[in-house]
Amino acid sequence: MQNRLAPFIQEYMYRNGWPGLRPIQEEACRVIFDSDDHLLVAAGTAAGKTEAAFIPVLTELFNQSPQGIGALYIGPIKALINDQFERLTDLLEMADIPVQMWHGDVTQSKKKKILNEGRGILQITPESLESLLVNKSKDLPRLFGQLKFVIIDEVHAFIGSDRGDQVLCQLTRIAQITGNEARRIGLSATLGDYALAERWMAAGTGRKVAVPMLESAGRKIQLSIEHFYDPGIVVRAQGDARDSSFNPYHLHLFQQTLNQKCLVFANGRTATEEAITAMRTIALATGNPDVYHVHHGSISADLRAVAETAMRAKDIPAVTAATMTFEMGIDLGQLDRVIQLESPASVASFLQRLGRSGRRGGVSEMRFVCAEDRPTGEETIPEQIPWQLLQAIAIIQLYLEDKWIEPPPNVQYPYSLLYHQTMSTLMSQGELSPAHLAQQVLTLPPFKNIQQSDYRQLLRHWIELNHIEITEKSTLILGLKGEKIVRNFKFYAIFPDNQEYTVMNNDRVIGSIMVTPGTGDRISLAGSVWEIIEVNQKSKAVKARSSSKSANASSWRGTTGEIHTKVLARMRQVLREDTNYSYLQPGAIDRLQVARAMARRQGITENLVTYLEEGYVCLFPWIGSKGFKTLERYLRNHCRSTLKIKGIKGRSPYFMVVNLGKCSAENLLYELHSLGDRNLTSDMFMEEDEAPIVQKYDVYIPPNLIKQQFISDGLAMAELTQVAQGWR
Repeated sequence: MQNRLAPFIQEYMYRNGWPGLRPIQEEACRVIFDSDDHLLVAAGTAAGKTEAAFIPVLTELFNQSPQGIGALYIGPIKALINDQFERLTDLLEMADIPVQMWHGDVTQSKKKKILNEGRGILQITPESLESLLVNKSKDLPRLFGQLKFVIIDEVHAFIGSDRGDQVLCQLTRIAQITGNEARRIGLSATLGDYALAERWMAAGTGRKVAVPMLESAGRKIQLSIEHFYDPGIVVRAQGDARDSSFNPYHLHLFQQTLNQKCLVFANGRTATEEAITAMRTIALATGNPDVYHVHHGSISADLRAVAETAMRAKDIPAVTAATMTFEMGIDLGQLDRVIQLESPASVASFLQRLGRSGRRGGVSEMRFVCAEDRPTGEETIPEQIPWQLLQAIAIIQLYLEDKWIEPPPNVQYPYSLLYHQTMSTLMSQGELSPAHLAQQVLTLPPFKNIQQSDYRQLLRHWIELNHIEITEKSTLILGLKGEKIVRNFKFYAIFPDNQEYTVMNNDRVIGSIMVTPGTGDRISLAGSVWEIIEVNQKSKAVKARSSSKSANASSWRGTTGEIHTKVLARMRQVLREDTNYSYLQPGAIDRLQVARAMARRQGITENLVTYLEEGYVCLFPWIGSKGFKTLERYLRNHCRSTLKIKGIKGRSPYFMVVNLGKCSAENLLYELHSLGDRNLTSDMFMEEDEAPIVQKYDVYIPPNLIKQQFISDGLAMAELTQVAQGWR
């Protein structure tokens, strides 16, 4: 196979000491050279997936150079595109195949040059591709008329999401405009359902999807979980550098990362900031260098670049705390270890983060650190359970035992995306007849379940809103309000807008925050504490100065990921069994023993309802996020009136506390047990006139269709019935 590669690739392999192609690269070349199929490359991190895609693609472009862009690379985040740009530039040094980037940080002059002279490879985000479709539709036939390949990196991040459906729409629209259907190549280290991934890759095309399945040698992994009781703020005298003067949780993080090249993953931006601020404080107090960085979506591009450079530098310690921005396949070289604060929400996320270490054939090492507030003795039963510790164990065991990974959600009625693509199509193509518009939009792969009668209702609704206008010729164009929405740069993204405040220090952008700040507030950003000295509400700009005090205000609202029912079921099993997991450290072993003893004493893994104080019970349903919210709706909308329940509160998806009011615990238990035999209807979960606004453009969808969408995609009635059968 190697002798079929372009000469410059063979020379590159020789110069870099490659003994030959890796098995996954051999198979990818075979598919690209000897078939007309799409290609799905699913292999572990650092297995050579990127080269498996680009080596045969570049050879094909070298052998037959197209006029215009020959290969389109779609990446989920700008940082990954920047990383791959550097890797490709090195590979293409000897070839006459240019590689170009197009995203929000690329200058207009470079974009203009691509439009006029673009050829070779174009790397782009879905949002920038939408911008091209909206604003440069006349250039697309020339730019993509001979497009041969579309490479979709981190394909698992797109499958089952609105953003992934947006990509499918874009690729189909490009094919419609150019009359040219490019082959698709998907790259992923984290796939659970290969059949579903194949269907997604092939959507809207007539091609098969080839998935080379190779025997895996199995990577070596090293895992550990430690647990701490966090005492909260520790008052330390100035100059006191004894270990006992620091928060033991933060001291542990500092010691685990000292003189190491480490990534610290957290489940939210606030947690990354708190961890880095604490470790930096300990380092400065103990005379160690400041090697600490933060990397997430609210940090300025310059500071993110500083973190990326520090992590790539060889043999120099660096510690960066990140959210999912470093979860993708950015090549950071050889990391010593990965630290995970609390538990990730999914097995898929665990595997992505684990794969950041051991990228050069070494051991993949990941250390979980779970923390709880120090107990006071007044905690309720559900508050005595270490939920994050249980979840971390469950996620690890699901992978070790069954290699199970969460399947992506199956969305039936993506009305928000339908609005988005209708407006985008009208802006791109101008005046269209209703029939032609429907033919263009409803044939896009994500809309296969949308009825033409419903689309007619939507068009009439958008005409009433003046988002679409009907002309004297009975054709459709964008209305004034619709055009205003489409011309805003925020339109290109299908995910909801976040109102953010830009934080400045001496004319330098530090990053952005979402929570409205007040003068005098102290916030954490980029691993440091800043005091707000001025807020301009009109420009959403904040002036801040460095502060030596601790933060006292929030910078972002907390969010949690969706947790699958199988994870909750495995957490329940963790409490039930006596297994001693080899990766648990002393603190985690002790905490799990205490939790298991309490769970058995209270019967919380066997009984759905546990009695609390007089008039209150706690429900432990052991069901995932979607099912939990469905059950919560059932209690609020149906049981509150029929059983006279007074109130419900809880922590999704772990437990609910029910204020029984006039209801007896026995009646509530009977009601819940009977759920498994009931024919559940939507009126048990929703008010008659309720139309939940969930997605970005749901506000422009008629209430009856929003309700239809929520019943289908927002509720889990079938799952709730199934789980309820096991409650008895």
